[in-house]
Amino acid sequence: MSGLRRGFATYTVRVAQFQAAQADTVIAPSLLAADFARLAEAADAVEGAVDWLHVDVMDNHFVPNLTLGPPVVKSLKAATAIPLDCHLMIEDPARWAPGYAELGAYNVTFHAEAAADPAALAKDLRAAGAKAGLAIDRDTPVEDYLDLLPEFDTLLIMTIKAGFGGQQFIPAMLDKVRTARTHARAGHLELRIEVDGGIADDTIAAAAEAGADAFVAGTAVYGADDPADAARRLRARADAARSPH
Repeated sequence: MSGLRRGFATYTVRVAQFQAAQADTVIAPSLLAADFARLAEAADAVEGAVDWLHVDVMDNHFVPNLTLGPPVVKSLKAATAIPLDCHLMIEDPARWAPGYAELGAYNVTFHAEAAADPAALAKDLRAAGAKAGLAIDRDTPVEDYLDLLPEFDTLLIMTIKAGFGGQQFIPAMLDKVRTARTHARAGHLELRIEVDGGIADDTIAAAAEAGADAFVAGTAVYGADDPADAARRLRARADAARSPH
């Protein structure tokens, strides 16, 4: 095979891998909306219906709220087989984030606003065995970080102001999703675009149409009588919105 043909074949395989990687919708219920005294039961309630468990880590410094930390993540890892999607809303993520990867978190996402060298931290997380995610808050332009996306597995776009659950979805944030998805497609990046904040039955389709393929839902899942059924309903709506028309 000539070098040109071999190069084209490699390119074709990479494009196919990229398309396959983006084919599946990810539903990630947020434990922030669950009963903190019964987190193992909250995980059991959605097993088989979701892809990740979203763990919101807040330090009361980067955001004005205090939630879960490494001991809880360690216990969750032992209690469930569902991959843990840790969203670190903390200061000094370079100091703390690798520890979550070492605990076995599947995906560790930190905020761009808190990181001195996001690309270096992404490399450290991958070396520790986790996927690396970059989060941008409501008031942060996504354009400032597009060149860094090849270093990451996930881009988390806040569709509310980070810090508290139960807030109202901000439709204008979907412009960031569209911009990031266009950039990812142009660069053939294997990138999950995750949206977090106000995701529910009446908002998930718009987020999916904009280009998101991973969806954090707290109250919409754990506020329902049947969390697993609620998660399946969200998946169906996202899948329908993402399907070619």
